[in-house]
Amino acid sequence: MKNRDIKRQAILDTAYRLFTTHGFDKTTISEITRQVGGSKATIYSHFGSKEELFVECMMAAAEDYITSNVALLDSSGSDPGTALREFGAGFLSFASSPDSVATQRLLVAEAARSGIGRLFFTKITNLLGFVAAFLSKLMAAGVLRTDDAQLAAAQLRALLEAEVVESLLLHVRENSPDEKEILRAVGRAVAVFMRAYAPTAR
Repeated sequence: MKNRDIKRQAILDTAYRLFTTHGFDKTTISEITRQVGGSKATIYSHFGSKEELFVECMMAAAEDYITSNVALLDSSGSDPGTALREFGAGFLSFASSPDSVATQRLLVAEAARSGIGRLFFTKITNLLGFVAAFLSKLMAAGVLRTDDAQLAAAQLRALLEAEVVESLLLHVRENSPDEKEILRAVGRAVAVFMRAYAPTAR
């Protein structure tokens, strides 16, 4: 890892800890700089604003997870339904973990601040682009009906989260689902998705 990448990761790790401990308002670039070392200019050379840094550090784990697991999806060799269920199980396990739920709550709570909501939405859309690329290949191969792959990725995400994540975000339930519940929820979600995007009969 290059020195610049090491510095960037140190900034993200420190910012994440401070934001989740003290919130957006009470966390300052000055304090992040003091703990990481260097200068404010160094932080701003990596991230254009405090808002951008907030979104980047909140979404870093999701970005790492999605990019690495979509790569596995692409090379798994499994049939599409199995591949999507395997991806979905990992995704839902990640999205419903205590850390992920806490991060999502914090992002939504701060979304009305200048630029944060739009940055958050753009980041999610970009991450779903990796899933969309995989779905696009399935569409090109005739496995799925040809349609807007980016929209299909967003719909798949919504289906995967539907049974569990919202209730966690709203404190309707407090415990993350176990493996059996995740597999059942993912199985139903992928079944609905595959039916919705089944190739049109000729």
